[in-house]
Amino acid sequence: MQPVCASKVSANRASRSSRPRLHTGFTLIELMVVVAIIGILAAMLLPALIRSKSRAQAIFCMNNNRQLATAWAMYSGDNHEQLVYNLGGDAKTRGFAPPQEPNWVNNIMDWTLSSDNTNGAFINTSMLGNYAGYASTIYRCPADKALSDVQKSAGWDTRARSVSMNAMVGNPGSLLQSGVNVNNPAYRQFLKESDIQNPSMTFVFLDEHPDSINDGYFLNNPYELEWVDLPASYHDGGGSFSFADGHTEVHRWLSDSTKVSSKAYAASLPFSIRETERADFDWINKRASMALPPVAQTHSY
Repeated sequence: MQPVCASKVSANRASRSSRPRLHTGFTLIELMVVVAIIGILAAMLLPALIRSKSRAQAIFCMNNNRQLATAWAMYSGDNHEQLVYNLGGDAKTRGFAPPQEPNWVNNIMDWTLSSDNTNGAFINTSMLGNYAGYASTIYRCPADKALSDVQKSAGWDTRARSVSMNAMVGNPGSLLQSGVNVNNPAYRQFLKESDIQNPSMTFVFLDEHPDSINDGYFLNNPYELEWVDLPASYHDGGGSFSFADGHTEVHRWLSDSTKVSSKAYAASLPFSIRETERADFDWINKRASMALPPVAQTHSY
């Protein structure tokens, strides 16, 4: 082996030390560019993710309403076409449905710490409970997170129910007098499934605004231009409905006055509707029932 010259070794070391070192990290400018690109991508993707979540919740909600509509139809099929009881209070006195009587649902929703707001046991007394597999979750829209401050302070996550029933569908109990519902006497009360002449245009269940949901009885006076019971706007400015023929849909509202924020005490009900903003009000009333012949209109408001 040839001995290595010391001067050559020193020259090699000097040569290596004089070579420029490769930088393996990022410069500050490069990092700033990467962060900016990530921010731009996030800004582009976030609205799409929000829309995807909203669509998923709407699909989930419609599926819940479809299951309720199926339970409603099964009850009728087992009871000679008689529709399930749909009790309400007196609309003139703003009363609620009697909570102790058999009904499709009998819990009263409010912004207090009442157990009715969270107790899913209402399904056990619901006349549809057996037909709905005692699944209390189908009575609530997944987008409904509305709580009052006192309920949030108590550690609540959600309330138990988001859904109400069209007041003109089903037996209203003592409100039925001389064959008509005293809360809406000029319109037909559907007591049997065969009474519904246009089932694809008659809704049974809907998501109701959390401020007005109280009992399970959704009603407005078609001759007074005001919201007493207000539909919900959980799904991109729309609400979920199920109809007597079994189909479900999300209907998006046209007027800003209908799309009240789904928060506690946001609606200030009842409130009047301007003539130019009545399209949503008319859409619901048209699908709630049909006017009786003039000779049958024996009651007045």
